[in-house]
Amino acid sequence: MASPTHTATLRRILDSSWVRPFIFLVLIVVLWDVTIRVFKIPPYQIPAPADVIRALWVERTRLLSEAVPTTTATLAGFVLAAVFGIGMAMLIAGSRTVESYVYPLLVFSQSIPKVAIAPLFVVWFGFGLVPKVISAFLLGFFPVVVAGVQGFKSVDQDMRDLARSMKASRLQTFQMVSFPHAMPAIFAGLKVSVTLAVVGAVVGEFVGANSGIGYVLQRSIGNFELDVMFAALVILALMGVVLFWLVDLVERLLVPWHASQRHEIYATA
Repeated sequence: MASPTHTATLRRILDSSWVRPFIFLVLIVVLWDVTIRVFKIPPYQIPAPADVIRALWVERTRLLSEAVPTTTATLAGFVLAAVFGIGMAMLIAGSRTVESYVYPLLVFSQSIPKVAIAPLFVVWFGFGLVPKVISAFLLGFFPVVVAGVQGFKSVDQDMRDLARSMKASRLQTFQMVSFPHAMPAIFAGLKVSVTLAVVGAVVGEFVGANSGIGYVLQRSIGNFELDVMFAALVILALMGVVLFWLVDLVERLLVPWHASQRHEIYATA
């Protein structure tokens, strides 16, 4: 019979933020392997988990080196999306005129498939980093704008009136009231944006690149190397998870007062 100390330790381990997703991932891999064995699916259709793990090990140097340009394009596009997205959200939330003219066009632009216009970036800017950065920027821009507008518009009017009654200038009101209040919503948009930026960088590599994870995917599909393709997808998934976690970490450092952060502190106390 387990002692209360061991039971409490096991409960704390299971309550860790990474343990349960890891267990669920292991179950998915086991189900994947069992399905292939039961239905006798050939490797040229779906590779077995062992083949993917082997490809990850054998191609580790190549995959890691190809991940560098993809990560560079992702981060550059994400930074641009964050800067211009927050700025555009401030303009839209602060001016009804800008909102009436610009916001509908932004919504309309999202109906245009980025895969369809990505080849134009190659025509305009050539092969290299720029088309991938633009593609990552376009996919990551809109979530930041939407979340930022929602955050700035949700500021309590009483808080603004209180700041004005204390003779605060418009800039001081923005710095002390509007922007801090909108930060949780902005970070929610940034978390979505950083994962979409990864997709955007890969889309840019599909249409015009000779390096990057997207290039590896394209080559492996053409050569029917599905184990390498799945290994590249694993690298992309890990890249998205790490970038999401980094944005979440920055949020914890900059917005420790938000209700979601307080809830986590109470839950771990």
